[in-house]
Amino acid sequence: MMPNVTRGGRMQGLLSYLVSVDPAKTSNVHHDPHLVAGDAAVMAWFDDGILDQDDASRIAAYLDEPHRKFGVEVMRRDDRKDAPLGLDGKPQLVKADVWHCSLSVAVGERNITDQEWGDIANDFVDAMGFSEASGKAQCRWAAVDHGASAGGNQHIHIALSLVREDGTKASVHNDRSRAQDTCRALEKKYGLEELSTVHASRGYDPAEKQTAIRQGREMHRTSLERKVRAASTAASTEAEFVRQGRDLGLLMRPRYAKNTTDVVVGYSVAERPAKGERPVWFGGGKIARDLGLGQLRTKWPDTAQGSMDAVAEWNAAARNRRQAKPQARYTKPQLTDAQLWDQYTAQAQEIADRLRSLPLNDHASWARAARETSGVFAAWSEKLESTPGPLASTAAELAKTAQLRDYRRHEKPVPMPSLAGSTMLLLAAGSKSKTAAHTALLIQLMRTSKAIFEMHNQSQRYRHARNLRTVLANDLHSFGQQMPRPVQAISKASEPEHASSRLARLNFPAPASTQLPAPRTGSVVPSKTEPTRIYQPTKPGPQQEHGR
Repeated sequence: MMPNVTRGGRMQGLLSYLVSVDPAKTSNVHHDPHLVAGDAAVMAWFDDGILDQDDASRIAAYLDEPHRKFGVEVMRRDDRKDAPLGLDGKPQLVKADVWHCSLSVAVGERNITDQEWGDIANDFVDAMGFSEASGKAQCRWAAVDHGASAGGNQHIHIALSLVREDGTKASVHNDRSRAQDTCRALEKKYGLEELSTVHASRGYDPAEKQTAIRQGREMHRTSLERKVRAASTAASTEAEFVRQGRDLGLLMRPRYAKNTTDVVVGYSVAERPAKGERPVWFGGGKIARDLGLGQLRTKWPDTAQGSMDAVAEWNAAARNRRQAKPQARYTKPQLTDAQLWDQYTAQAQEIADRLRSLPLNDHASWARAARETSGVFAAWSEKLESTPGPLASTAAELAKTAQLRDYRRHEKPVPMPSLAGSTMLLLAAGSKSKTAAHTALLIQLMRTSKAIFEMHNQSQRYRHARNLRTVLANDLHSFGQQMPRPVQAISKASEPEHASSRLARLNFPAPASTQLPAPRTGSVVPSKTEPTRIYQPTKPGPQQEHGR
């Protein structure tokens, strides 16, 4: 279950949106908006009938009453890009007494009834310290269900006033982190699929996706992640990373430490734009948690000469000049050298073998193996797929395991062979290259991917396991069927075997299902059969002047 917390200053506007069924005024089509929970007064007056705009006005007026009655203003810094600055030089203060949180579960989750959503909402508000359970005056709130999202996610919206009924302000310190922790506890309590507390990939603004769809292209951040991942995996130094990224068509610019031009502390990348257009820049750490410069540097040697070479390449990239110091090893290797392919495939095989005995809780080592394997698939996709296909999908799914929520909580990964050589060979290969050596490498990469799948399955991270299984057993398996037979020296078989035969033996059992909670007490059959109720208000609203 995912929480999404936002704050604003217009309770009326929020409630009007939540109950709107006009498709022209909502990003998703709303159906039968109704309350599933709220404080006692809200539920007594409105219960679970279908809500309209008049009801939204009454509920908003009730929730907003303490704010208006006591004249208490809750403010926050405007976090919008290019927000106006105040007299203190900081972003101006804006009203933020309205606390809004959506709670959603992904497609494929079991159906959650209104009663369960109500229980979840009440427990959530209690745990966040907004109700009388905190020992303080309660905040007024209401939870609305208006149907599944456009993507099919079940969800509810909680609208809450941060001015308590006695006029004091509710604390929102660290509320987003607390909301995440609360959802993890509620997943256990209600038998919902538990999201990983170890891994977390970067999200995106829905507007990015809609723009990409309108323009008939892939999202910039998706294609950038694949190229940066391929470049970083192929590079054995920071300078090589910059050169490789530029060779893949990326615009790269460094972020220098304050008042310096020779201390690089971060970077941004962009796709090369069409003539007359401006590039769209993304910070490396904003594309993926493991692609920030600090994380990338952990895999490269830290030497004085290496730092000087890297700064020279960053400066050349920032000025759009030629590479500062091209190296001989950066030229295309001899692709017909079978020994080179054997060597790199053996390294991939060693990684797959070592993962079999790696502890499940060595998250840093599993993340590194996933990062390296994802980078190889990303490089392969860049050279072989004119449009994103099975290789790109596999790289993207493995990349989710490569990203840890907090790297500081984990020990350093155990030493393992690098896949930089394999990645470099694939980047140097032709766009139509499919050889027996490629097949041998694919088989070892599949073994590594299966080990990562089994790690998630045994760790009860079923969402990760299910998604990875789908990509490997379907998309990548069909790709393997088109590959030639692997070379005998790599396959270790008495007779060369078709790739599809080897891949078929890498069975991916369906992940175990999460355990549903014990049946709720009481009968599911109502004590009295009644027709479906349509909201017909017979009692005055929370304010006498708002009664019908």
